[in-house]
Amino acid sequence: MQAANSFPEWLVPMAATLTQERFTGPEWIFERKFDGIRLIAFKQGTDVRLYSRNRLPQNIPRVAQAIADLPQRELILDGEVTWGGENLAYHVFDVMWIDARDVTKLPLEQRRTVLNELPFKSPMHHVRLLEGESPWQRAEQQGWEGVIAKRRDSVYEQRRSKAWLKMKCELKRDFIVGGFTDPQGKRVGLGALLVGHYK
Repeated sequence: MQAANSFPEWLVPMAATLTQERFTGPEWIFERKFDGIRLIAFKQGTDVRLYSRNRLPQNIPRVAQAIADLPQRELILDGEVTWGGENLAYHVFDVMWIDARDVTKLPLEQRRTVLNELPFKSPMHHVRLLEGESPWQRAEQQGWEGVIAKRRDSVYEQRRSKAWLKMKCELKRDFIVGGFTDPQGKRVGLGALLVGHYK
């Protein structure tokens, strides 16, 4: 692990590239794609700062306290926060910094090893790997937003990358077209469709 001079004020979160392909392979791992808000956490001692992927500050006291309670002095974590009624959860899937060490250049599998050693308590959760030959089918059956495929050897890039691919679930249903509206503004062809379906 490479030592760094100073704790970063900000790291651009790595973004996955959308794909229509469905595949598996030994060089890939798969995780659930959560339908929430991307949350990047910065911890220095008891000071915790939470940001959205666009660097907007987030005020989530329960998450901030759970991070502050971790024994590590310095951390930068990446994950997704979700709310389901009263069920707040911070699903953490990556670590970029730990106690004065920049770990973004480590392969994903090594970063996951570091991450899994952190003693999370609710509402923090480690994101588990999905097993099986068709993880996207499980996502569709469970009603998830989709899955993320990640190369096992991927470093943490501060940009959109094809080393992480998102496979979104698609709603499939037969509809009947009942009508349409004329195009407005710069649209050509059709405006909106009026559709219906059989119960």
